[in-house]
Amino acid sequence: MLGAVTVLPSLVVRNGADWCIFGRMNRAGAVRKSVSLPSLVAKRVRAIAKTRKVSANRVLVDLIETGLQAKESERERFLALARRFKESSDPYESERLREELAHLIFGE
Repeated sequence: MLGAVTVLPSLVVRNGADWCIFGRMNRAGAVRKSVSLPSLVAKRVRAIAKTRKVSANRVLVDLIETGLQAKESERERFLALARRFKESSDPYESERLREELAHLIFGE
């Protein structure tokens, strides 16, 4: 059965085989989430946790924060390049910036 079931104090959502549990924030401002990881990813996370002597949860939080920061940094770089491209009056610089933007967008 697809759909959402309210279970106080959490909301459990099922979509196909994917589950998410949306809970209330605890005192530290954290929200509990349930995710499924591919076994190889889970194994790597456990290995990192063991090496760093921290919990797998701490490793996952650090990886997610790093990924979010990387995405924001990539976005800011793109917008700065687009702004420089728009403001450039030099045809050679415009071409170089256009190619750099294309590389960011298409990976070529």
